[in-house]
Amino acid sequence: MVKRKYWKEKNVLVTGATGMLGSWLTARLVKEGANVVSLIRDLTPKSNFFLLGLDKKVTIIYGDLCDYQIIERTLNEYEIDTCFHLGAQALVPVGNRNPLSTFESNIRGTWNVLEACRNSKLLKGLVVASSDKAYGSTDQLPYTEETPLRGLYPYDVSKSCADLLAQTYFNTYGVPLGIARSGNFFGGGDFNLSRIVPGTIRSVLKNENPIIRSDGSYVRDYIYVKDVVDAYLCLAQKLDDPSIQGEAFNFSNECHYTVLELVNLILKLMNQKDLKPIILNKVSHEIKKQYLSAKKAHSLLGWKSKYDVEKSLIETIDWYKRYLKW
Repeated sequence: MVKRKYWKEKNVLVTGATGMLGSWLTARLVKEGANVVSLIRDLTPKSNFFLLGLDKKVTIIYGDLCDYQIIERTLNEYEIDTCFHLGAQALVPVGNRNPLSTFESNIRGTWNVLEACRNSKLLKGLVVASSDKAYGSTDQLPYTEETPLRGLYPYDVSKSCADLLAQTYFNTYGVPLGIARSGNFFGGGDFNLSRIVPGTIRSVLKNENPIIRSDGSYVRDYIYVKDVVDAYLCLAQKLDDPSIQGEAFNFSNECHYTVLELVNLILKLMNQKDLKPIILNKVSHEIKKQYLSAKKAHSLLGWKSKYDVEKSLIETIDWYKRYLKW
């Protein structure tokens, strides 16, 4: 649960603010009265960050996570109290095609943020965005926070490494951090149309059969982006408690679907009986089945998912209808 007025006048750094989650988290922090500084690598005028007009409401620092000096300077000059480290290469297929840039962003970028936070005299809390992909593949489901981190493929390995780096910076140096592991989040403002939710919605709005890259049987958690924003804020607030520092938390609505089930649900919600998914069955080097238990977040953070998947999908569909019309 997000405390009222907790964020008012706090100096907060968000890396990856132009990403889908970063943009909604930044918007929420602005609404809560925080002084937000956004570290952005590329100017992406069609991102949700600019659609929401956040460029006029926050301080923007243009720089690369691989540049340690700019992170250290930003933390010090803007007297950052709390940092949300979301900046990353976030697409599994891109990681498979281009592993070196993924490792640079996700691993080196994370150790730079951790080292800069270690050297900060003012930082009180750091939330590191990990992922369910950090666990790799296992037959024991759902994943709990005790599941070993065993990424096998480039993106998954990058998240396992970033997660382990965060753990070592807490265990060795006492950096006051928490690690957030969530499943696949969805919502408006996601312009990576290779992802199944926005890609399917766009296909339906164009009266085209949606494309499934896999065989349709891959299983994932799907959680609404507003739930994830609440989760990150809740975790950050709890970092005032030393017993929470250094802990990792799974965030999930504990509802999982196959890709085919999710696509068919979107078709149903959009009242499209004539369109049928085209199954390409061309995916390799991706985890077949994964979903999370969020019991630890329920018991220690008091966080629970508030958004029903079907209602959240309807909200998301409406967002894309408005955006594409505009």
